Amino acid sequence: MKILCLFSEFQYGRPELGTGIEYAALMPALERLGHQVIHFETWHKAAHADFLELNFRLLEVVERERPEVIFAVQVHYEVWTEVLDLLRARGDTVLINWTTDDSWKYWQFSRFIAPHYHAISTTYPDKVEAYHRDDHFNVWLTQWAAAAQTLQPPLPAAECTYAVSFVGAAHGDRQERVAALAQRGIHVECFGHGWPSGPVEASAIPEIMRRSVISLNFANSMGANQIKARTFEVPGAGGFLLTDPAAGLERYYRIGEEIDVFTSLDDLGDKIRHYLAHPEERDTIARAGFERTATEHTYDARLRELLAFAFQQFGEAADRPAPRVVDSGHLARLHSRGPVIKTVRAAALAGARRIWGPDKGPRAARRLAFELSWRLAGARTYSAAGLPGRLFYEES
Repeated sequence: MKILCLFSEFQYGRPELGTGIEYAALMPALERLGHQVIHFETWHKAAHADFLELNFRLLEVVERERPEVIFAVQVHYEVWTEVLDLLRARGDTVLINWTTDDSWKYWQFSRFIAPHYHAISTTYPDKVEAYHRDDHFNVWLTQWAAAAQTLQPPLPAAECTYAVSFVGAAHGDRQERVAALAQRGIHVECFGHGWPSGPVEASAIPEIMRRSVISLNFANSMGANQIKARTFEVPGAGGFLLTDPAAGLERYYRIGEEIDVFTSLDDLGDKIRHYLAHPEERDTIARAGFERTATEHTYDARLRELLAFAFQQFGEAADRPAPRVVDSGHLARLHSRGPVIKTVRAAALAGARRIWGPDKGPRAARRLAFELSWRLAGARTYSAAGLPGRLFYEES
């Protein structure tokens, strides 16, 4: 099957942050399942002049390549809902979206785009009920995973290069937590954007985790701990995972037998010292975590299930009313960026720069426009007429 993937090669569309997990993990998994995979860049702003060019190029690529499946990881309003409906109306392409951060993005994003895909995934069990309550029954509960190509059996603790490591950006309270461990006499080798060592290539991350006696995972996101890809990547790479607790984690691993969790900085410090002093116990848990991951928690398994569900939904969609379709000329008119839009943009940027400064101002203006739009305009935010996309392509 030919599958067209819509996401970025880079983390958050920014080359300086290194290769993104979607590009590094999802595409190879689809290829291992026997599919021909084509990539279309949707997040990196240098790839297209604006959202109009992005969406029109997408339509051209689909017409030329005629994929059986479009597999998207949509972030915000980069792919218009009208374009998704045009693609659905072709009748020969299954549209799938893999969502991220539904714990907080469902209300502002996922519920608005769900009707325009044949299938949409979520990694949050509690959000399945929300989808169903909003009459979106095309949702599939899945989870992040480990990339099969990175699976490696654990090294004994005695052969590891690092005692304790962390791989991830230095945002939130991560620097404070690492500093607090240092005050307790525990040094953590940190890799990623914002740390002195800087980002590392995606291909190097599994080996860092495998060569660490203990790999830390700080799972806090938008006020709540979440299961993320790192939860599976560490044991899959042969590492020993010591992580924040997160809701539902026990569904995937036996705590204290396949991975371990910490509940406070003091608990974290105590467990680090314990496992460093008891390498045999660490090795037993790392081996069990690896075997569980290799057996159950790879992207190959996740995507095989999601594809099967999506084709089932595609078949059932034939009995539903066809989506409303507009032509490209109408899309261009909806996305008009004439004098009024330019004036509003200039005023918004000038005001934001005065308040937040020249660096943070543009992104703050875009964020404010988005927050107002999804609350007041709802689904229109993700259409060609959406105001944030018309105002702030560069800052999106």
